Amino acid sequence: MTADILYEKHGHVRLITINRPDKMNSLDFAANDRLVEAFESFKRDDDARVAVITGAGDQAFCAGADLKTYTMAFATTPAPAFRERYTDGHGLGGITRGLEINKPIIAAVNGYAMSGGLEIALAADIRFGSPNAAFAFQDVKWGFHPCDGGCVRLPLIVGLGNAMELILSGERIGAEHAHRIGLLNRVYPLAELKAHAMEYAQMLASRAPVAQRFAKDVILKSFALSIEEALRLESRSFRDLAHTEDLAEGTASFREKRDARFKGR
Repeated sequence: MTADILYEKHGHVRLITINRPDKMNSLDFAANDRLVEAFESFKRDDDARVAVITGAGDQAFCAGADLKTYTMAFATTPAPAFRERYTDGHGLGGITRGLEINKPIIAAVNGYAMSGGLEIALAADIRFGSPNAAFAFQDVKWGFHPCDGGCVRLPLIVGLGNAMELILSGERIGAEHAHRIGLLNRVYPLAELKAHAMEYAQMLASRAPVAQRFAKDVILKSFALSIEEALRLESRSFRDLAHTEDLAEGTASFREKRDARFKGR
C-alpha cells in the first residue's frame, strides 16, 4: 500500500486506514485504487478473518470522493471511458460495489462520514462511531444522488423513513441520532474508538470463520428472496456446515469445556 492507505496485520485482523487527514480522508482516484487493493488483499488472504476500516486523525472517517479530481475526470474523459472506469467498475473503496467479501468488516467512524464515505461505512457489516461522528448524503445539494450503494443499503439498515429523510434532504446527523436509528451499532469516546473496534474484531476473529462466511452470505442474499426461499437457503447453508472441520472443533470444544481453535476449514 501507499502512504494514502495503510494496511496493518494484527493476528487474524487487518486494520485499513485512509491516511489523508489533510483532505478529510477523501479519496482521489489513486487513493481509491489503493483502497480497492487493500480490500482485495484482505479478501484473498486466508489468514485474514476480519477487517477494520477507519480514517486517520480525529476529524474524518472519509469525506467521500475528492470532488476536484472526479469533476475534472468527468469533464475531460469521454463518456464511454468514464462509465467503464468509474461507473461500471468498483464502487468507492471497492466494497460499495463489485467486490463481494464474505468476511466481517467493521467501520470505526471517527468523525465525518459524508456521501461516499457514508457509503463505505454502510458497506461494512458493523459500524462503531465516536461522539463527533457525523453523517450526511449531501448529493442532492449538488444535483445528484448517492451512487455507491447509499440508496440501496441505507433503507435496509435504518428503515425507509429514516433513509428518505437523509437522502432527500442532504442534512447532517450526529452520532447520537445515528445510534438511535441503527446506523451506528455502538458509540465510544474518540480516544478509545479504534481500540474497541480492534478488540471486537479480535473477538470476531476467534469465532468460526466458515460459519461467519456462510451466515453473511445467507443474510445478504435473503433480502432478494421470498421468506420461503430465504428459509430454504438458510437450511441448506446450515446443512453444508455439517461437513466442516470448524463444526467438529466447535462441538469438541463444547464437550471438553475449552475455547475452540478454529482453522477456517
